[in-house]
Amino acid sequence: MLENPRMTHHRAMESDRLAEERREEAAPATAGDTATARDEQAAPMDGEYRARVFRGAARRLWHAPLDTTVVDGLRELADWAETTPHAGQVPDVYGSGVVEELERRVAEELGFPAAVFFPTGTMAQQVALRCWAGRTGNPVVALHPLGHPEVHEDAAFGTVSGLRTVHPTEEPRLPTADEIRDVPEPFGALMVELPLREAGFVLPSWDELVETVEAARERDAVVHFDGARLWECTTHFGRTLPEIAGLADSVYVSFYKSLGGLSGAALVGPEELVEEARLWRHRYGGMLFQQYPVALSALRGLDTELPRLPAYIAQARIVAEALREAFAKEGVGWFRVHPEIPMTHQFQVWLPYEADALTAAGVALAEDTGTALFRRWFPAPAGGPPGVASTEVTVNAPGLEWTAEDVNEAVRGFLARVRA
Repeated sequence: MLENPRMTHHRAMESDRLAEERREEAAPATAGDTATARDEQAAPMDGEYRARVFRGAARRLWHAPLDTTVVDGLRELADWAETTPHAGQVPDVYGSGVVEELERRVAEELGFPAAVFFPTGTMAQQVALRCWAGRTGNPVVALHPLGHPEVHEDAAFGTVSGLRTVHPTEEPRLPTADEIRDVPEPFGALMVELPLREAGFVLPSWDELVETVEAARERDAVVHFDGARLWECTTHFGRTLPEIAGLADSVYVSFYKSLGGLSGAALVGPEELVEEARLWRHRYGGMLFQQYPVALSALRGLDTELPRLPAYIAQARIVAEALREAFAKEGVGWFRVHPEIPMTHQFQVWLPYEADALTAAGVALAEDTGTALFRRWFPAPAGGPPGVASTEVTVNAPGLEWTAEDVNEAVRGFLARVRA
């Protein structure tokens, strides 16, 4: 059976990203003899080289996980912890202490009775859907084909957890209520990714989301939110986190995608589901001896990053508009900033140039001017137009300092290097 070209593209992107992250994790803090000896044209394509360049940029739209060193990252976390009651706590053992505190905090933030910490979101969601399948008697999960389990997890649902997936729609948006009603076979759970990252961090309207959830309930299905970035959704929906999460029977949230944590995730839901999830976490190998650095970084994110997300979203909209104006002013024949008005603090940019040329121009801009505008670019999906590439833009704390003119200036410098 032929595979959806968009899914093929995103699987290839994820493979590239994972390989890149593995290389970049080993990157030294400053350029060394090996880097300086590299061929100049090959250097921008090298993950370690790019990590060093962007780490050294004085101005950037966002702080990425690789924009620090191991020592500096640990020092920043320790400095924050010293200002909190956590400073005198002993490390956790198999989920005690600070990990239990994190679970209580997440359950409170999302308005659920209980939460359980997981080392990864992949594990958390497999466990959640496996538990629901046992309760409903139906292992079929309805979700979008661009959802994280379909694109980034190497068929883990079916291979590891005995689940099977169906797709209500292939449109680059979340499924509608009518599409849920029209799924031709019974399903035990509807999984909704908020926002849908691969489609451009897009969200439905509040009324559309409510209707979609109600349509699943009409079919006697439970609803699970893949809320890796749920923290970012309050501005778009105009609702609190408990109101949004409360539409679902269970919710997974990430601690590093929006909150800047080291890693980790949590699953919230009814107490009986959470207790069963703890059992499956152990069976899946997720019962780690000590996790206090990860838990502390998650608590720091809840304290420092969560309150700032609305400001990041507001600034992302300013940046997106400035990008559109700059591309038009600079005579770029075709381009796209998607969504036109960002729904979160992340969005896509599409330009009519080769991905490698755009990546190299972004590195050159950062090297020459100390300004990091764009980072890694990827080609259009298989079957799409040649010579078109996309990237993801995030706006967080460093980006709050940018004005529209700053964006225009950076775009001029970036395009000059692309065209050169």
